[in-house]
Amino acid sequence: MAKLGENIIGASGLPPFFKLSEPGDVPIDAPENRKGDALRTWVRSLSGFQKEALVRSARTGDTWRLVSDEGPYLNGHDAAPCPLAFLSVGMAASFMNEILALAKLQGVDIRKLKLIQDNYYTMKGSMPKRTMVGGAENIELQVEIDCDLEDKELNEFLINATFASPLNGLMRGQLESLFKLASNGYPLPTAKVAELEGTIIPDPGDHFAKARPASVDGALTLMEPVGPTPKKDVVKGTSSGGSSLSDEQDRRLNIGAVAVLREDGIKDIQQMQYSPYGTSFRFLSAEDGRAPDANSLISAGIGFCFMTQFGRFVSMLKLDLNDYRIVQDTHFSLGGASGGTGKVGEADPIETHVYLETSESDQVAQEMLDISEQTCFLHAFCRTDLKTKLKVVRL
Repeated sequence: MAKLGENIIGASGLPPFFKLSEPGDVPIDAPENRKGDALRTWVRSLSGFQKEALVRSARTGDTWRLVSDEGPYLNGHDAAPCPLAFLSVGMAASFMNEILALAKLQGVDIRKLKLIQDNYYTMKGSMPKRTMVGGAENIELQVEIDCDLEDKELNEFLINATFASPLNGLMRGQLESLFKLASNGYPLPTAKVAELEGTIIPDPGDHFAKARPASVDGALTLMEPVGPTPKKDVVKGTSSGGSSLSDEQDRRLNIGAVAVLREDGIKDIQQMQYSPYGTSFRFLSAEDGRAPDANSLISAGIGFCFMTQFGRFVSMLKLDLNDYRIVQDTHFSLGGASGGTGKVGEADPIETHVYLETSESDQVAQEMLDISEQTCFLHAFCRTDLKTKLKVVRL
């Protein structure tokens, strides 16, 4: 099946991930920091299912440029990781941050550490009937570790570390995301989704184009394809061309992440595209500015996933959507261990401003937003009470 749109990511000449050289050249400011870290994420559609994000963190002061694409299952070019990869990798990075920080606080000597994580999602229903719904399921986390803690102490230690992750705030409980909508430059009330109070903030427009990479000697390769993901048994998986665009769906998705710590302290995380089957990508993550931090990867993933649902809906229903962008704000507490709070991680509901350019009616623009939220795996992740199923393997 023909690929959708041009491969703008592959042809751009820019590195896919980079820290902005002069963040002030792009007018993206972090929102008010009300919990410990506040991130503003701009996302725009490039072509087909290719998207570009700029993420600004109040905690780090850094702005990262990240890109996402889809594989054959959405007729994509496979030029960058899929949206769900970013949340899986960011989650694994966040868990590792808290495990290492808690070990330091408690004087636990960790000699070897490897995280193997699986995230699961569902897509069920009919798009023409508007009954298609995205869902999220519990996370499986295998911790391979060499340390001196006894089994009971180790299990309690790891549970406390996962609870300390700021992402815990989006997993536990049921957070209803909030939205503002504008169509062709004019604000519209939302229809079914919950509306964010206040006025819609300015559309970022074409300011993305001003982003330029910082010049760093010996710059790290922050993301690169590894090759086909090793196959494993999956349930209701899809991989054929355009399969994720079928009108009727009953799918279970499985995105994995395998994380290890390099000698230089940077986390090396390989994303696994089990179902829908596809390419595995390698990410680097760090909290000191050498690579994207966990919260930035998580925030980008939520924005990318939500944007993909607009593309799916209008492609499947053959609607006009000439261009679309979002500004998304995420609010996280500091990590219970890494931030020294001693508390479980917390988060506020996701706040998203949506800008559509379309010849469709205002009612259809509102429906685009409603269906995109309804089918977004990661907004489902936020509104579902999820647990981490932990397995410990001694090395």
